[in-house]
Amino acid sequence: MSEKAWISTSVPYLAPLNSEERSDAWAVEAAARGGKGSQRIVHAGEVPAPGTVAALLGLADGAPVVVRRRVIEFDGEPCELTDTYYPVDIARGTRLAETLKIRGGAVALLAELGHVGVRVREDVTARMPDTGEREALRMGRDEPVLRVARVTLDSQDRPTQVDMMTMPAHRQRLHYEITIG
Repeated sequence: MSEKAWISTSVPYLAPLNSEERSDAWAVEAAARGGKGSQRIVHAGEVPAPGTVAALLGLADGAPVVVRRRVIEFDGEPCELTDTYYPVDIARGTRLAETLKIRGGAVALLAELGHVGVRVREDVTARMPDTGEREALRMGRDEPVLRVARVTLDSQDRPTQVDMMTMPAHRQRLHYEITIG
């Protein structure tokens, strides 16, 4: 792994930021690393749920969901593609279905709407990127990506959000710290 590999942890993205923190967890994390973190929302709205997403949300394959597709950048360079999916009964008609940034982030908006995550499951796989991913992430032909599938569940064990993140494997190291008991 190169010294430029990013050490990534999910924790800052799972709870709403308090009012004294900035409105973007990624901007806060990037600034702590000496850079500028930004994101571009390239699409938001209703789509048919892909099979994997439908299964994670407990929906039928192709059921309508709301997606927010983003390109995450560090110092102007793309470092991650993230598609975040929500059940339509949670997200339809809310700012989650719009391409504008959400002050405080989507997690804060979900909390305002009464959907607070209490448990998260993540699965990490590696594969070769498709052409669109390779171009969007400015990667070479022989460079693999990591794919992180994260589902957030509420206190009733209901899935409220699925994140499908794709990132260049050679620029990442995932870090997990788990409290036992």
